[in-house]
Amino acid sequence: MRVEIWSDIACPWCYIGKARFEKGLADFAHRDQVEVVHRSFELDPGRARGDVGSVVDMLALKYGRTREEALAMEEHVAGNAHAEGLGYRTGDRDHGSTFDIHRLLHLARARGRQNELLDLAYRANFAEERSVYDPGTLAAIAVEAGLDEAEARAVLADGAAYADEVRADEREAAELGATGVPFFVFDRRYGLSGGQPAELFTQALEQAWRDREPVPAAPAVPAGADAPGCDTDGSCEVPRN
Repeated sequence: MRVEIWSDIACPWCYIGKARFEKGLADFAHRDQVEVVHRSFELDPGRARGDVGSVVDMLALKYGRTREEALAMEEHVAGNAHAEGLGYRTGDRDHGSTFDIHRLLHLARARGRQNELLDLAYRANFAEERSVYDPGTLAAIAVEAGLDEAEARAVLADGAAYADEVRADEREAAELGATGVPFFVFDRRYGLSGGQPAELFTQALEQAWRDREPVPAAPAVPAGADAPGCDTDGSCEVPRN
């Protein structure tokens, strides 16, 4: 069975949702027979490369809040991350274009190191004092994930490398009706959006396993229950409880 996950490295609920999905997967009896594929989704596809700023300033501008209110929003999300055992810095993270990260993730998929790179990129972006929007830092993270440094740097230097693959993922997300991330698709049969609880992911895996067919007839992807996520305008929901 295949599970495809559309996400963006800038999305905190993708970071949290990945951890919750993996907990749900761990409780699934047939977890060793599940292939997980991570697909690209840019929350801010029009942002220029090199346009990097403070995430708190971005939130304040987007929501019309003061910096103190925007920081409180970040603290709220941090509490959800910490509940999943994840590190989360607030107040000093960078925000920028994620296109190069997605291109590098496609290289990592081709080399069998996609999950490793994604975990390291999430950790660098949300938990560490490292900017994933700096090419040198991103290349170093790629090496930590097991990629060849020269190959990773060559991909980062060539803006066309894996660009078609990123755009294809994004078109496919639109065709499936995804309006935000994280977006989880189980065997092109069932879909869930947002940072769902781990037990709901287990239930979705069990349902998809019971209903699986050798070749799915069509990408029928009903919407899942509401859960926090990030929308295509770049806004990320902050839960009230």
